[in-house]
Amino acid sequence: MRESEAPESRPYHHGDLRRALVEAACRLLEKEGAQALSLRAVAREAGVSPAAPYHHFKDKSELLDAVAHEGWEKLDLAFQAARDAHTSPPDRVRELGVAYVCFASQHPDLYRVMYDCSRDKADMPAHVLENEESAYRRVREVLVSAGADPSDEIGLELAAIACWCAAHGLAEMTSFKQFEPLKEALGGEEAFLRGVLAHVGVFAKGL
Repeated sequence: MRESEAPESRPYHHGDLRRALVEAACRLLEKEGAQALSLRAVAREAGVSPAAPYHHFKDKSELLDAVAHEGWEKLDLAFQAARDAHTSPPDRVRELGVAYVCFASQHPDLYRVMYDCSRDKADMPAHVLENEESAYRRVREVLVSAGADPSDEIGLELAAIACWCAAHGLAEMTSFKQFEPLKEALGGEEAFLRGVLAHVGVFAKGL
């Protein structure tokens, strides 16, 4: 049999098929949006059989949960970079907010999946709240470095929630057209974000 006549279907092996499927789902999400995600579409993107995803995900909901988990991991990396780029504790707090909004702007479909999955479960994922290396815990860590009292658990948690909610609200609104003159006057998107956050108490004081 000539090579051109060989069957199209060939065995395909991934060292980590689950990982490959999640990465394929993230690529599809970036290119075509959440509406394009299905187990069949992800299998096609990953180059595996239509049945392969079912060995790891029982349905699309489980796949989206895995994609959302990937999003939280990427947000944590963005937070780490923002933290490591600044030595002043108040600046670190503010830059976490900037990193959050920039992440949401650069990955809008992934960002939406992260929160859609959380709303379906009426809670943020456990690993986000409990893992010491998670994005949410990173906010608490930076607040403590800025002077927050780690023994005041309620106060620290409220400060972390205030930071998170302020950044989340700004992420939802930053694309509004009426902000364009301010962005131009201040020198661009990130300067605008820093200016807004500098007027929010928890970011202005670093506590």
